[in-house]
Amino acid sequence: MTNSVAILSDALESIINVVAGAFACYSIYLTGKPKDENHPYGHGKVEFFSIGFEGAMIFIAGVLILFKTAQYFFNPTSLDKLDQGVWLIGGTTLANLVLGLFLVREGKKLSSLTIAGNGQHIMTDVYSSLGLIAALLLIHFTGLQWIDPLASLLMGVLILRKGYQLLRTSISGLMDETDMRVVDRVIEILSAHRHANWIDIHNMRVQQYGNNYHIDCHLTLPYYLELSDAHDELKALERMVNIEFSSGEVEFFIHTDPCIPLCCHYCQLKECPVRQDRFTGLITWKRENVLPNRKHGE
Repeated sequence: MTNSVAILSDALESIINVVAGAFACYSIYLTGKPKDENHPYGHGKVEFFSIGFEGAMIFIAGVLILFKTAQYFFNPTSLDKLDQGVWLIGGTTLANLVLGLFLVREGKKLSSLTIAGNGQHIMTDVYSSLGLIAALLLIHFTGLQWIDPLASLLMGVLILRKGYQLLRTSISGLMDETDMRVVDRVIEILSAHRHANWIDIHNMRVQQYGNNYHIDCHLTLPYYLELSDAHDELKALERMVNIEFSSGEVEFFIHTDPCIPLCCHYCQLKECPVRQDRFTGLITWKRENVLPNRKHGE
């Protein structure tokens, strides 16, 4: 209708949104299924597949847009009915704005990567569409038709970048890359509610499954504790994190280590029957001593 490659680019991205949204809906359904014998950690990883699928489609769309823009430079066509194009893009932009804000809000409320990711993606589309409308108005009032392929070129680059970012997020999640923000939050919670028996915590590993987390770690306890007392300490730790942690459920698998004489100088137990060295001060828990597989001070 308008012969505008910029409008065609925006339309192509909208089609991608519909297809990716359908896949996202299915992934949300799978994520909500309970754990079973074949999926002991749940089905949350499918959200990263959904993000990767969407990212791949967006990246391909960016390549196609750049290819179409290159064709236009060699075979330019005159633009027509730009006013109708502006109204069309304006209507879709308004609809996307409402949908994007809703999805971002619901994604944060439900701690859903898929919903929040789609909302952020749509909001990015809104910003690019506003830029496109500005370019079309500029063409309409100035008659400078070379602005159209330039706008399409910029959109293609932005779409490629967005596709890459989604693919990067997907690969990070599937490869269990450590989310340092989650690590810092867990350390903050444990430090604020630190029990005297929690001598040190180390070898922490965090995996994300949808909006839930699985954490492995080693917890050093006084070696003379009875098994039931040690179990109570582990349950207290897990319960504390789940009470304070707002982004989904946190499941812990904790390996207990017995304390050794090296631990005495930072063990805060006031009445320890086996202390071999005086207490000199707590060691602050942070990434540098919580993530490595060794007791503090070793």
